[in-house]
Amino acid sequence: MKLLLVEDNAALQTTLSRSFGRRGMQVVVCGDGSRALDRWRAAVPDVVLLDLSLPGADGLQVLAAARAEGLDTPVLIVTARGTVGDRVLGLNTGADDYLAKPFDLDELEARVRALARRRGSGRAAEAPAWGGLQVDADSGAVMHEGQPLELTVRETALLRALLARPGHAVARERLSELVFAGEGAVQADAIEVVVYRLRKKLAGTAVELVTLRGLGYLLRLPGPPAIQAVQAGPP
Repeated sequence: MKLLLVEDNAALQTTLSRSFGRRGMQVVVCGDGSRALDRWRAAVPDVVLLDLSLPGADGLQVLAAARAEGLDTPVLIVTARGTVGDRVLGLNTGADDYLAKPFDLDELEARVRALARRRGSGRAAEAPAWGGLQVDADSGAVMHEGQPLELTVRETALLRALLARPGHAVARERLSELVFAGEGAVQADAIEVVVYRLRKKLAGTAVELVTLRGLGYLLRLPGPPAIQAVQAGPP
């Protein structure tokens, strides 16, 4: 099992690396939030252990950006922020589990293994293909007829969000939240630029990216218009 440990406390880094190493796990350590996504992409782990108070970028920013990018690795937040509000915020941002410091090492290991098992069972069911497009369960990349599309991070986040509800409109505001997660203030029309570029890259497929004025965007296949419903919540 491969773990990515995003933690800036050197003593805790050493303790957890040795502890999990003795249990037969491979641990990659990152102590800077601004570098965490690079480590995550370089070798997709089975589970991510994520602290929230990090230099460079806050753990929640890292998590939001990862989910927007399509990185679906199970995330266990391990932090001193242990209030109910902190837990709810972490889970709503995309975490799969939450453990407050201080914690018991045996409990931490049990939670890590539970997340890894859950991921393994989820991989057994491949994401359905739609119009020749399919999201790769391991890398998060979008494939067309088995070949990866050459997309930017933002284009991938946009396409994944639309593929979650093909034939249904997704509100422009919701897409902006997903595509520009963790980037702070973004111009209102920034999503239109990403839509324009993605539409051009889908030109060689059977899928069309359609703009519905006042509603949002949707993916459709040639033929009779699909039933359109605006998605208010997360895709």
